[in-house]
Amino acid sequence: MDYKISGYKPAQLFHFFEEISAIPRGSGNEMQISNYLVSFAEERNLWYHQDSSYNVIIKKEGSKNAESLPSVMLQGHIDMVCEKHNSIDHDFTQDGLELFIRDGVLFANGTTLGADNGVAVALMLMVLDDKDIVHPPLECVFTTAEEVGLLGAKALDKSLLTARTMINLDSEEEGIATVSCAGGVRIELTKEVKRQSVSGTLLHISIKGLLGGHSGSDIHKERHNANLLMARMCCRLMEETNGQLVRFIGGNKDNAIPRECEAALVYTNAEEAHKAEETARQLICQFQEEILSDEPDFSSTLTAEKNCLVSALDNKDSRSFLLAMYLAPNGVQKRNLKMNGFVVASSNLGVVKTQDDKLTIVFSPRSSVPSLLEELKAHFEILAETFGFNTEFIGEYPGWNYNENSAIRKVFQESYKELFKKPLKIEAIHAGLECGLFCNAIPDLDAIAVGPTILDCHTPQEHLPLDSFERFYQFLKDVLRRLAAKSHSPN
Repeated sequence: MDYKISGYKPAQLFHFFEEISAIPRGSGNEMQISNYLVSFAEERNLWYHQDSSYNVIIKKEGSKNAESLPSVMLQGHIDMVCEKHNSIDHDFTQDGLELFIRDGVLFANGTTLGADNGVAVALMLMVLDDKDIVHPPLECVFTTAEEVGLLGAKALDKSLLTARTMINLDSEEEGIATVSCAGGVRIELTKEVKRQSVSGTLLHISIKGLLGGHSGSDIHKERHNANLLMARMCCRLMEETNGQLVRFIGGNKDNAIPRECEAALVYTNAEEAHKAEETARQLICQFQEEILSDEPDFSSTLTAEKNCLVSALDNKDSRSFLLAMYLAPNGVQKRNLKMNGFVVASSNLGVVKTQDDKLTIVFSPRSSVPSLLEELKAHFEILAETFGFNTEFIGEYPGWNYNENSAIRKVFQESYKELFKKPLKIEAIHAGLECGLFCNAIPDLDAIAVGPTILDCHTPQEHLPLDSFERFYQFLKDVLRRLAAKSHSPN
């Protein structure tokens, strides 16, 4: 393989990242990367287990004089969020990522980079491959379908694990250790509809250029949601003009804040079509005034196509569809003012699509307080009932509670202070992590989540500062050395 990353150590760590980046590994398409891990283990004569969900566990004996110590689990997920710019021709089911480096920072060309959580995969492969590293017995756990509800971690047979210390490698800021996270669920609202043939002027509207981001870790930034903006646009048009909704498509993943959305309405009357154009242009100007200071690349286009024969929704179904989005909880729902405004409940209007016979709206609510998550679920059930939608809850996962007496946290704090001469920050996050599932299944498990800096996750702007990745591996090596130097068990 022609490796592009050079000048960073150990070189093999970065080679592993490039190798897995060449393998398509979107959620639900993990067989190939899973088999790569199996081949890796077989080539090194390491114990491994691959299950029907394509999760993989690889175990490695402790280094000299550490063979009899308690095992330590390293864990991360092998799937990635597949987002791209509409202008990019890329098939995530077949194509590897096109990587490039700019000023020491790694990007992918027009797509997500998959550093979330490819860094974990590369780190574990490096630890398993490195013959000189000092470490206790290791259980490296590679899980699937994390980005669509932590499904692989749920399916994994955790009785295969003996470790009672867990190092999750899915945190995304160097110098910060995550010690608690939110729980969440995917909520799908669907409604069957019938269409009717209509001829007239087709008004196409697009919204694009929004920043987007992770619906958990970026939700506090109050970024604008393309689906919600478009729902606002279409609601106004249907109130003031006599048009029918033909198409509405926005967002690709429920856990990514939508950056782009497209809609189309048909008008049988030319005067009404002209009025709709004028109204839409006024709204675009309003949107620009409201959000350009926060979203500098926001743009919206408007085109009219005459003499079109299309299949349109009736006004009742259109109104129900648009109002359900317009009135749904979106963004931050509750903060803890005693914790500097830390978000404790949120919701993301992630995916919207009109099909020939069905309307679909997908939300991703989260909360670190179980009762608040239940309240959000109840809110969506009422919303669905009000507007005639069916509701399905998919992939619910638990939060992860803070452990006041975490021994592994103390080891990380000691190591970081000695290596970098400053304290390791300890934080809770509003995103979901697999730590909650493992801690629920293994009651005495002591867990922490760490990782190098990854920026703009779940967007085509995702990037990885390579020096952070390099430093983090040295940090992880030092922690494992410390764990191998003494018998380690959680308090």
